[in-house]
Amino acid sequence: MEQIFSYLPLMFEGLEKTIILFFITLALSLPLALPIALGEESKNKVVSFIFKTYVFIFRGTPLMLQLFFFYFFFPIVLNIRIFDDFQTACLTFVLNYAAYFAEIYRGGMNSIDKGQYDAAFALGLSKRQTLFGIVIPQTMKVILPPISNETITLVKDTALIMVIGAADLMKMTSSIVNRTNDITPLFVAAVIYLIMTFILTIISGRLEKYFSRYDERGE
Repeated sequence: MEQIFSYLPLMFEGLEKTIILFFITLALSLPLALPIALGEESKNKVVSFIFKTYVFIFRGTPLMLQLFFFYFFFPIVLNIRIFDDFQTACLTFVLNYAAYFAEIYRGGMNSIDKGQYDAAFALGLSKRQTLFGIVIPQTMKVILPPISNETITLVKDTALIMVIGAADLMKMTSSIVNRTNDITPLFVAAVIYLIMTFILTIISGRLEKYFSRYDERGE
């Protein structure tokens, strides 16, 4: 038991990086996904093609490959390192998850009955008023479950940044195991990841319950 406690400070140091990456990814990718989703639905074929290509690339290639690409792209192609390993991880995760969230947003907006757009137009509402006043509020219940699933996946995906040397929870855990030849830290790390996903599951469930009650009252 004493040996486990001796590992914890180093593991918590890595956990801090994991949590920071998690929140940075959510804070930036969730709002970024909205203009991407709108761009995909643009009537301008060039704009739509650009955003659809972006989503196709980031959803169609492994996240680990994207991490390697951004980590080596600037030093090899431009002969300059603009970002360190953790900054590279943040950039890659934001771009990757924005593509996934954009598809979730797009699916949610497309689930809204077209008659509501016609009604908003008949009432003289602008496209902006229709989008933010009618469409987006109604999509919340639709998109919340898949967003919750992606958020839980994000917690587990953070472990991938160890491949570019970022000192996250998994990297620190691996270092301890290699140094001590003791696999106990792996079990501790597993428990930490499970606690994080458990907390997110509870939060997601309460949010879904809240919006369900809101819809019922609206009816």
